[in-house]
Amino acid sequence: MTSSRPLRVAALTLAGGLAAALVPSVVPAAAEPTAPAVDCSWATAPGVTVDQALARASASTGVPERLLTAVAYLQSRWQDHDGASSRTGGYGVMNLSPTAPEDARGDDSRASQEAPLDRAATLTGLGRRALVGDPAANVCGGAAVLASWHTGSATSLTSWRDPVARWAGEGDGQDLVDLTWELMRDGQSGTTATGERVALAADPGLRTPSRPRGGRGPVDCPRDLDCEWLPSPYTEDPVTGGYGNYDQANRPKDLDIDFIVVHDTESDYEGTIATISNPRSNVSWNYTVRSSDGHVVQHLDPKDVGYHAGNWWINTHSIGIEHEGKAGTGGWFTEAQYRASAKLVRHLTAKYDVPRDRAHVIGHDQVPGTVPGATRNVHWDPGPYWDWEHYMDLVRAPIGGARRTTGRVRVGDVVTVRPGYDRNQHVVTGCEEASPGSGACDPAAGTNYVELRQAPDVAAPLAKDPGWKPDGSASTTGASEIGGRAAAGTQLVVHAVRGEWVQVAWAGELVWLQNPASLPVLVRGHGTVVTVRPGAAPASTYGRAYPEQAAYLDPVPYQPVLPIEYTIKPGQQYVVGDDDLRSDYYYAKSFDASVPGDRTVVRGRDRYLWVWTGHRMTFVKRGDVVQRRR
Repeated sequence: MTSSRPLRVAALTLAGGLAAALVPSVVPAAAEPTAPAVDCSWATAPGVTVDQALARASASTGVPERLLTAVAYLQSRWQDHDGASSRTGGYGVMNLSPTAPEDARGDDSRASQEAPLDRAATLTGLGRRALVGDPAANVCGGAAVLASWHTGSATSLTSWRDPVARWAGEGDGQDLVDLTWELMRDGQSGTTATGERVALAADPGLRTPSRPRGGRGPVDCPRDLDCEWLPSPYTEDPVTGGYGNYDQANRPKDLDIDFIVVHDTESDYEGTIATISNPRSNVSWNYTVRSSDGHVVQHLDPKDVGYHAGNWWINTHSIGIEHEGKAGTGGWFTEAQYRASAKLVRHLTAKYDVPRDRAHVIGHDQVPGTVPGATRNVHWDPGPYWDWEHYMDLVRAPIGGARRTTGRVRVGDVVTVRPGYDRNQHVVTGCEEASPGSGACDPAAGTNYVELRQAPDVAAPLAKDPGWKPDGSASTTGASEIGGRAAAGTQLVVHAVRGEWVQVAWAGELVWLQNPASLPVLVRGHGTVVTVRPGAAPASTYGRAYPEQAAYLDPVPYQPVLPIEYTIKPGQQYVVGDDDLRSDYYYAKSFDASVPGDRTVVRGRDRYLWVWTGHRMTFVKRGDVVQRRR
């Protein structure tokens, strides 16, 4: 478990600008102090914008407006999400949590035991319905909670470090402090779901308040990210001789690191840490990112190989990052989580020379199965609600670059899918069944994909995916059914255009997506395209880039490379995500390298292409296709 700050009683002392806003009650001797009241009556008036609410809440509570604005952005991007809860169960612009902060549990004072949502109700007199459903009330309630945790001079921005840290709800909160001050330093602007503009002016000279930190340990993180080292066990079972939870290697010297794989945990933070700490779990990944504050925990040295993608070749060439959350939950991932993860990815891609694009920063749902029949069992996280567009903006590799989406595309164009997450709602069903604990799907939530259909008609069946549904049936709207979804960042080749419908090759067939001029979802660009020669047999695709048989030398056994479910048929064109992946296989079979030939990298002459053949990308042998630059 992560360490927590020492337990403390929440301060109710009035100071500075708070004196005018918080009016203490007369308290009998030896009685629990009654929380001061905050006037949020203005928040229930109609038409109060989020921008106005931030200013009025600051005046009502004494919380500096720019700090309140930054905290709100890191929780929700200033969105109220129509009363839906976040991944961690909080509500509204301030992500007011119904759960008491971790560091307050065990404290005897009522103020410290109350959850932020309940504390906001106590301080303001507003009911839960208003605090959850009214953005202005939510902002004022959140500001009141921050103010009640504050001590010192209200005019000193640094004195607000502890309330911000406490807002994280878990750990010591330094991650949220760092991100809040970074946001105030850099500035931010945005638009709410109702079209309101909110802006936070930059303050380039602002310095983040420091606090004593322990040793960072052997973490591989950017210096301005407060990473924690919590290693996954490397142990041997004395009875069976099996071992886990990873394999030792010497990457990138022996094996290139080509991918960052984005996962969600399908568990809360505590359960995730318990899994990675269990020496018998036989699963591992490199990093975990907490939802409440973006706290990053590292579990493996990137030189070693984790068990996270369900595909050994991908595992040996990737770094896995787990994000606290559930793939079927329409509730939002916090901005703090997105920002911390993106900062980590910027560091890793720069250090290990991983291209910053959606062919290399991938979801687990893009990983293919290794042999025929295996694809249907590969996980589908981070799911339809992960905001790839915003995430890649933060990674500083915007999807489609600076180009605009357009309804004017032509046959032969290379296009990139960019649907616009917030405006892009699709029917998603079966969230609880596919991701237990997710609850019902949220029809108002943004989604990260465009639908692919078998004919140019919104009533036509969704596209088929032979890897996901080998029986040949159409995909459905089920949360886990990725076969009919081209996710943000997917690259395709225009095969035909019929009005606002665009035909593309997908998973071995020709399918259609809607690209209306009024709300286009495609960006025109360039790329390398593969086809098979006219009259040639369909090209096979593979789930791993293993070497040819001649490359194996005793005692390392040959690993057959079997075609998987997808093929490239004559007349179909697909976009290449990586045009030169060398074939190799990492032979790792023992805890202590005692097996003959153990920890050997077999390198072959075969070269593979990493191709956008469907929602799951696949490997294609370079010699089996023709490449053209478009």
